[in-house]
Amino acid sequence: MIEQHIATYREEAGELLAELETSLLDLEETPEDHDLINRVFRAMHTIKGSGAMFGFDDVAAFTHEVETVFDLVRNGKMVVTKELLDLTLKSRDHISALLDASAGFGQVDVNEGAALISGLRLLVPQTDSTGEQPKAAPVAAESEETVQQTWRIRFQPNRELLVCGSHPIALINELRGLGSCLVTAHFDEVPLLESLVGEHCYLYWDIILTTNRGEPAIKDVFIFVEDDCRISIELIDDPSQLNEDEHHKKLGEILVARGDLSPDRLGQTLLQQKPIGELLVDQGAVTQEQVFSALDEQQQVKKIRQEHAASEVAASIRVPAERLDQLVNLVGEMVTVQARLTQVSGALGDAVFVAIAEEVERLTNELRDTALNIRMLPIGSTFSKFKRLVRDLSQELGKEIEMETFGGDTELDKTVIEKLNDPLVHIIRNSIDHGIEKPANRLAVGKPGAGTIRLGAEHAGDSVLITIHDDGGGINRDAIRGKAIELGMLSPHADLTDQEIFSYIFAPGFSMAAQITSVSGRGVGMDVVKRGIEGLRGTIVVDSALGKGTTITLKIPLTLAIIESLLVKIGASHFVLPLAAIEECVELSRADVQASHGRNLAKVRGQLTPYICLRDQFGIEGSRPEIEQIVIVSVQGHRIGFVVDFVVGEHQTVIKPLGVLYQEVKGISGATILGDGSVALILSPGDLAQMAETAEIDQL
Repeated sequence: MIEQHIATYREEAGELLAELETSLLDLEETPEDHDLINRVFRAMHTIKGSGAMFGFDDVAAFTHEVETVFDLVRNGKMVVTKELLDLTLKSRDHISALLDASAGFGQVDVNEGAALISGLRLLVPQTDSTGEQPKAAPVAAESEETVQQTWRIRFQPNRELLVCGSHPIALINELRGLGSCLVTAHFDEVPLLESLVGEHCYLYWDIILTTNRGEPAIKDVFIFVEDDCRISIELIDDPSQLNEDEHHKKLGEILVARGDLSPDRLGQTLLQQKPIGELLVDQGAVTQEQVFSALDEQQQVKKIRQEHAASEVAASIRVPAERLDQLVNLVGEMVTVQARLTQVSGALGDAVFVAIAEEVERLTNELRDTALNIRMLPIGSTFSKFKRLVRDLSQELGKEIEMETFGGDTELDKTVIEKLNDPLVHIIRNSIDHGIEKPANRLAVGKPGAGTIRLGAEHAGDSVLITIHDDGGGINRDAIRGKAIELGMLSPHADLTDQEIFSYIFAPGFSMAAQITSVSGRGVGMDVVKRGIEGLRGTIVVDSALGKGTTITLKIPLTLAIIESLLVKIGASHFVLPLAAIEECVELSRADVQASHGRNLAKVRGQLTPYICLRDQFGIEGSRPEIEQIVIVSVQGHRIGFVVDFVVGEHQTVIKPLGVLYQEVKGISGATILGDGSVALILSPGDLAQMAETAEIDQL
């Protein structure tokens, strides 16, 4: 059980760290936003409190230091500065490293942590030689820190608190850290042994706390369990507000104030002229009926809260990613079986059997869509990570860059989002390094000193378009062409379009950087981008205007698990082409082949379209039919055809990865199992087009 809670804490801590980074970057733009300051404080407080519960003492201790500084910011004793944000962002990275190290990933530099703590402490306003706060500190805040107030706290946890992973003793110990504590545990709700549930918390506590930290600090202790507990905090003694005629409350008055004793019962007890303590012990503080009544009330409140909590949980539950992957795999197998059922029912021709197969197909399609939607996540969480990248890299390069995002609620398969991270990092780094100019250079050409990078996403059918735009200097077409000629990638006499020339920036080893730096210059970044996007069966389009900026558009499929495709046949073999890339299918007759005079060109709607004969490409033996089919697809903005024997029709393709021996085969991106149990290879149009182009150049 504890291992499960620890795993849950690691996952929640990762989410809180992501939220912390986003809040800090937003706080840099609006440093006086109290809501953001509170979000930062709450995130750190939750990381610290939960970490202490589950044995992450190093995480809790380090986070406490950062939290202490932001407590001063929250109380108006410090202002948000760039130095504070820099140190806090680095502290956030250190907390992440501590969590990774606790799981066995990497090591933590202890000296780095100590240096961060020292840097944070230097930012804290120091007291002068008389021990007083600087004059800039508000008087009210000063008195709040120096006056010792006494508080009565009743902490009554929900019985399921322990099951949720919280530990009441850790919270009480945190209260002890605020000042002097007297703690009394109450056992009157502990049931008989036969009714006792070992995972439930039946105790509740009264705490008398004397502290100079004030009520907000006390509330912060319970900040992440307040919805699961009944907590009352009352000020019972404040020396600064004490009147001369005010007396100390007697035992009976305290019990009445707590609600443990009614005023009438207190009066009746006092009439008996016996010591109040003796009477309460002998007779009980309340009658048994009152106990039952109080328990009924408590159970009713608890029931209502549990129903509310259950509705909240039902709205959003946490499921391990492995279970979702397993679900999608099972749905994929069901799609394959359903295809076989449809094929068999069609062959048998039984009307009842066909009707059942159609109903199964409808239900399978709904199940497939539902399962895939479960794995969909908004891409905005990934976008927020790049704000930090832009901030740090622009400072390193001495540039002023603002980042804007749009379409953050656009959803993609979680696997696609994970694999998009590296390509987007490389593109944004190149935009910052090569695209955005230095402030002085921008001002000299009439641009604002601060550059802008816009990152956004939008749906386009069964794909998502991700756009990265910068308003920098743009791509120099002639410089790219000259570099490609210098590297032997391009003939000096070749006549290419802008798109074709821009495509060379994705060639392995191609770089326009004058020198190698920590940011760029080794010629591997954009090559990684191309391979990563093609691995997602996506495409890249580059559009640039010299002096105005560059726009890179990525077209990515929504999911990698099940796709709509076109099933084709060559001889006895079946192949699959992604339907999203297909524009149309046309016939290719023997007369059309003869009219092209040996060149693989077909006239389609008045335009010459090059095509690749897949039978020749794959070396498939057998005679070609009299009339073949050309499947025309869009590859990097160009139309290209693939000649096949027959077009079978649309097909739901469950993608299966190739074995280790076949993963490097060009032109094939995966395989699928057809309804009859045979295997059909999934073709990669981009790779096939590149292979044909390379072969043609080699022949020249």
